[in-house]
Amino acid sequence: MRLDKYLKVSRLIKRRQIANDACDAGRILVSGKNARASYAVKIGDEIEINLGKFQQKVRVLDVKEHAMKSDASDLYEVIA
Repeated sequence: MRLDKYLKVSRLIKRRQIANDACDAGRILVSGKNARASYAVKIGDEIEINLGKFQQKVRVLDVKEHAMKSDASDLYEVIA
């Protein structure tokens, strides 16, 4: 699954376009490296999000095409 879509499905970022723009601006890191929106997310990846005051680091636990709001937090675990 693409990184921008994963960020939207997991509800880490509200809209896919915002996730895409954040990737283009270099505000999303995967395993410590800048990642493009087309990066293929895999289980075990560590994603770091830096959007102004919102800074979060998560580990990918599962990759699903669709997730309900109640299940979205099961797709990742917060590291920092």
